[in-house]
Amino acid sequence: MKRKIGLDVGDVRIGVAVSDLMGICANPRETYVRKKEDPTADADYFAEYAKREDADAFVLGLPKNMDGTEGPRAEITREFGELLTKMSGIPVIYVDERLTTVSAERMLIDADVRRDKRKKVIDKVAATIILQSYLDGKR
Repeated sequence: MKRKIGLDVGDVRIGVAVSDLMGICANPRETYVRKKEDPTADADYFAEYAKREDADAFVLGLPKNMDGTEGPRAEITREFGELLTKMSGIPVIYVDERLTTVSAERMLIDADVRRDKRKKVIDKVAATIILQSYLDGKR
């Protein structure tokens, strides 16, 4: 089996999580700081990342509105996903990410993580939740 890479795509940062080889557990990896005005550089970084991790899919959180519709943020995420596939040749799977960041924030607060530290890790925790929800849905 190959790994899956979960991404929580934001305007400034992208949270990254990677599955284990069995596809059971998502593990937080890093918070990538985006290159301003150059989504191609970001996609290239993740294409190389996928090679290093021997991944066969990207799992991106798709930010939907509470009524299930897709807004401008979802469109931006889909555009980035298309660029990722073009640059890497690896398919992108979209997962509804409504309230993922809220869940990540709540988990970190419950774990008594200080506010300044939460800001540094929240994106990779959100990516982990996105990827884990995908992995759980596959079982």
